[in-house]
Amino acid sequence: MTATGTFVPRPGAAPLSRMIRAQAALETRMLLRNGEQLLLTVVIPTLLLVLFSAVDIVDTGEGKAVDFLTPGVLALAVMSTAFTGQAIATGFERRYGVLKRLGASPLPRWGLMTAKTASVLVTEVLQITLLTVIAFALGWSPHGNPLAVVLLLVLGTAAFSGLGLLMAGTLKAEATLAAANLVFLLLLVGGGVIVPLEKFPGAVRTALEALPISALSGGLRDVLRDGAGMPWADLGILTVWAVLGLGAAARFFRWE
Repeated sequence: MTATGTFVPRPGAAPLSRMIRAQAALETRMLLRNGEQLLLTVVIPTLLLVLFSAVDIVDTGEGKAVDFLTPGVLALAVMSTAFTGQAIATGFERRYGVLKRLGASPLPRWGLMTAKTASVLVTEVLQITLLTVIAFALGWSPHGNPLAVVLLLVLGTAAFSGLGLLMAGTLKAEATLAAANLVFLLLLVGGGVIVPLEKFPGAVRTALEALPISALSGGLRDVLRDGAGMPWADLGILTVWAVLGLGAAARFFRWE
């Protein structure tokens, strides 16, 4: 404002941090308002946890079923948000030209991806909080190092985010929708989430153990159920997937 009391316009972009926060808040609201995304991120993991904990359908070995299931369902929640949900939402934003328009805004493209990542993390915190409360109500007794749990969840998020963005940025939206849901179902069955990997034949089990969902669910189970120390092997697998996925997404992602 000048000395005479008149307002002088100050055109220009808002501070970068404010733009990222605003975009992250918008992304989070859009995700939580989407019925399909809520089905993937909240309803399905919750139903699986409650159903398989209450009904003896799958042999989960010694101990309470909820102690086996909870780490796997937490891993599934991470995958549903960071991979499946993000891939589908970003794929259709790309198809409808939303990403192209946002890419031309004052918010840089890396800032947009940062906002999307922040939205994923906020959603995961809500998921994990809800599932943890339900697991405790079902009699869950966790153990282990909280730092190891956080590292597994962060690296798992990075790995699945990279793969989700790679799929959304290279395939058509309809193909992304079909492929992301198919991968979700396949990894739900073969990723150690509900069915122990010990149930699979040796060669198949070896291949499945190299998947990010198996490393995340297995690492969380080792820590939370068995009280193991830092699961370096699982952290290493997730790191490799994170580097490859994010690197490929940065290299091949198409905004149009």
